[in-house]
Amino acid sequence: MKHISKYFAGLSLVLLATSCSLKKEPYSAIPDDGILKDETKWPAATTGNYALLKEENFTRNYFQMGEFPSDDIALSGATTDPLFYSYTYGHLTNQANTGQLWRMGYKAINGCNRLLEVMPEGTSPAVNEMIGENLFIRAFVHFSLVRTFGRPYAQNPETNLGVPLVTKFDVTAMPKRNTVKEVYAQVVADLSRAKDLMDNTNTNSYATKNAAMALLARTYLYMGRNDSARIYADSVINSGNYSLVSTSDLPGYFLKSNEGNKETIFAIHHTLQDDRTWSSIGSMYYMSPGGMGYGEIYASGSYRALLDKYPQDARHGFIQAVYVKDQNGKDSLDAGGKKIVDNRNDVPKWYILKYSNQDNVPTLSSPVVLRLAEMYLIRAEANAKLGNNPAAIDDVNIIRKRAGLSGTALFTTGDLKGYASVLDVVLDEARLELAFETHRVFDIFRNNRNLVRDYEGVQTDHPQTVKYTDPRVVHFIPESEILLDPNLEQNPI
Repeated sequence: MKHISKYFAGLSLVLLATSCSLKKEPYSAIPDDGILKDETKWPAATTGNYALLKEENFTRNYFQMGEFPSDDIALSGATTDPLFYSYTYGHLTNQANTGQLWRMGYKAINGCNRLLEVMPEGTSPAVNEMIGENLFIRAFVHFSLVRTFGRPYAQNPETNLGVPLVTKFDVTAMPKRNTVKEVYAQVVADLSRAKDLMDNTNTNSYATKNAAMALLARTYLYMGRNDSARIYADSVINSGNYSLVSTSDLPGYFLKSNEGNKETIFAIHHTLQDDRTWSSIGSMYYMSPGGMGYGEIYASGSYRALLDKYPQDARHGFIQAVYVKDQNGKDSLDAGGKKIVDNRNDVPKWYILKYSNQDNVPTLSSPVVLRLAEMYLIRAEANAKLGNNPAAIDDVNIIRKRAGLSGTALFTTGDLKGYASVLDVVLDEARLELAFETHRVFDIFRNNRNLVRDYEGVQTDHPQTVKYTDPRVVHFIPESEILLDPNLEQNPI
């Protein structure tokens, strides 16, 4: 898929025009005989499916809905954007962002299904590669949807409802929700097949064998299959295809395009023509000096307290303080000579920089889905749960050393620095390293832990505690989809 972006303009619209099996609209695309059965068009159609991931309704909601419920961010005021309900856990059955994610997700799934039905495996290495890529996209979207609308795997996956498994294109289908266990099983099946069909010649803007194995590692970790998670994470780490960026380059990791970054395994590539300005992922996290972006959601007090335990930690570069200016435009100082951090509604302004300033464009980014640091942390968590504490600590220290930490800032099995367990060490290291990348809230709830927001922000309570058993750990199924498909069962109120 490295050489086919030039086909975007025309052919990707074929799949964009197709109906979603959960959204009943007339089918009006060009007939299959004209497009989908013409194998010369398959590369461009596959690129069209990647384009659906890039659509605002998917990528913005995937990264915002997956992060806003966490304890890493603080919303500084009420907003009409439906992200408010994701942040506060005051979910609505007609919440706009859930409907957008659902519809665009199933549009991408069905785009993959249409191709998978006409591409015969074994025709050629190129066709096998495309089959693998479409399987990866389908698995990634099913995984994204089930963790948003289905309860964590650790909580009765055999009976809890996930999302409908859609593996065949059928505009007349009225699917029921499959169980969480069934959805995860399909994700594993798709990724297992995909990894065997693909190689690693694509750039990290497209699926590869290693990307499939990396997503398998994450999926198995969510399922509690720790040995499998460790094996797949280890395979990616030892593949030789990736390396951690240097300590000096870490603060600028997200300020460049993903392509060429040896740590990134898979990202949703954006160029200047994809810049969504005020509707971008980073618009709520950052405001440029020129006033672009809302800049209303900040790094939380509890995240900053964890980061500040070690002032030399290079990951301080992931966030940026906004200081009060004096009449001369200089940073104001308090009586002790310390810069005064500005605030909005008494919430300190600490901008989050992971989704801004790619190529010096304030609202542009290529959001990272999978990267090597996560593989080390998956392996560490799996080893901690398997009782392999020295191996878990070793991986944590690899990440800490890359962050510029050394000496007494590193852990040993005999010195956990006040933590009760090695697992606690791993989870906090994942919080530091992967903050704002849609991991934290899922890491909390899948480990049957409560989320605590004891810091400034628009929480319903101060402090706010969300129990892992709370019905609102997951979002409601969009009401509009239930009206279209009465076989869909709503999540408990």
